[in-house]
Amino acid sequence: MAEEGRAQGLSKACVLLIVIAGMERFAFKGVASNLVTYLTDVVKMSNSSAAKTVNSWCGFTSIVPLLVAPLADSFWDRYSTILTSSFLYVLGLGAVASTALLWTYKPPSTTSSSAFLFWSLCLISLGQGAYNPSLQAFGADQLDHDDELPCTIDDKKTSKKKGLFFQWWYFGVCSGSLLGVILMSYIQDTLGWVLGFAIPMFAMVISVVFFTCGNRIYAHKPDRTMYNKHFPNILRAIKMKASRLINGGIALPNDKSNMAELELEERPLCDQKVCSNEVSDLNLESESNTHLIENAKIVLRLLPIWTMLLVFAVIFQQPATFFTKQGMTMKRNIGKNFKIPPATLQSAITLSIILLMPLYDKVFIPITKMVTRNEKGISVMQRMGVGMFLSVIAMIIAAVVETKRLEISRETGVQESETVPLSIFWLLPQYVLLGISDIFTVVGMQEFFYNEVPVRMRTMGFALYTSVFGVGSFLSALMISVIEAFTSSGGRHSWFSDDMREDRLDKLYWLLAIASALSLLFYAICCKCYKCRIELENGNCK
Repeated sequence: MAEEGRAQGLSKACVLLIVIAGMERFAFKGVASNLVTYLTDVVKMSNSSAAKTVNSWCGFTSIVPLLVAPLADSFWDRYSTILTSSFLYVLGLGAVASTALLWTYKPPSTTSSSAFLFWSLCLISLGQGAYNPSLQAFGADQLDHDDELPCTIDDKKTSKKKGLFFQWWYFGVCSGSLLGVILMSYIQDTLGWVLGFAIPMFAMVISVVFFTCGNRIYAHKPDRTMYNKHFPNILRAIKMKASRLINGGIALPNDKSNMAELELEERPLCDQKVCSNEVSDLNLESESNTHLIENAKIVLRLLPIWTMLLVFAVIFQQPATFFTKQGMTMKRNIGKNFKIPPATLQSAITLSIILLMPLYDKVFIPITKMVTRNEKGISVMQRMGVGMFLSVIAMIIAAVVETKRLEISRETGVQESETVPLSIFWLLPQYVLLGISDIFTVVGMQEFFYNEVPVRMRTMGFALYTSVFGVGSFLSALMISVIEAFTSSGGRHSWFSDDMREDRLDKLYWLLAIASALSLLFYAICCKCYKCRIELENGNCK
């Protein structure tokens, strides 16, 4: 396999899981990349409604891991979670394919058919929400050594291997995404939506078979009861606390042993077993409260950085929505007969990642090492900042190109259904720049959130990473609604007019460029004040 040849130092289990992750991305991108076209052309939604639907669905899909991760860590091991969630995933993909098959014979109605499609997409979200963070955490478990403090000087080899794992994981994910965008958007536009949605479902089934067959080579981590049972204990502690408040129990907050003694002294005739259980419950409550506070502190410490990444996540939504709608109005011919499907241009993002990812290790890191004297070239937080800066440049270019498209459209007087005489390849630079920014920011985010949480919260760390894009998707949908409400008042055309000659996406892109520049500024300030977990614990962070 290509990944196996390149990702030297990773075990066979890691390589297999990277391939499986790539197959999952193929299935997801096969549905998501061209969904906005399906909603406008088949379901007959408006441009803004379709964009909001796609953004909301992607947001829900990315936010679900944050809700599922504590449950997965507490009640199931990661292997079982992956198998169970993959069943929901396949079921959702099959339901989406069935809607396309049904609508081939009967046009969709505005209510019942759309509702069925919505619930089918929700099944995909629920399955992926548990599947993705568990699969990536399970992949990280395959590394030779999983230390609680991966950034210490004595563990540089492990830290380097983890960085290598995240880099090649993202490479595998992008390879699957590239194939899903190019192949499936072409099939959907030329051979139909039934086959275009059925193939991702079968790809996901095959990936589950591969995952099951690889069970012999996986390293199954022993169940860390002290880590995995905090969530049930917290629920139990809350229940006991509520029960004592209702029954008028006395509790002193200062010292748990004094608390236990006081309650026992008040009931000297109670059964010894009952009293012993009460002491145990009080100790359990105190321990659960401690862990709850510790986990809350960890999340709150990461919150400023997490917040500053949200605008990047909003920009991340544009290629699948408005970039694609732009491409539909531009000249897409190659030769006389072949037309490029607009969603195919999204492959430029993943293709640039695949081609340039090896150069990050071979060229960029050695050069930056000479300048920064840092073992990694640049720190993880600097890496994310570089990607955010590139996203600003990408949105400026997008705004300039859209302004040019509108000028040509008005000068030539093209009708609504006609193509603007401007090549779709003018959109290529913004796609490529977003792909390069992903190499820096997305890979950096994965490593940052993984390293900044303790071992007991590793799945939660991946969930925090995906939740950035989830909340970003919701913010994108909210932004569209607010802008549409303000710009369409007084009978004017909104920025998101269905008539692409009258829209003002250029203003949207300028707004996103300014917002991204401001978020980068505040991100730099947060980085100055931020202390990494190892620095707090050991007084050293490399």
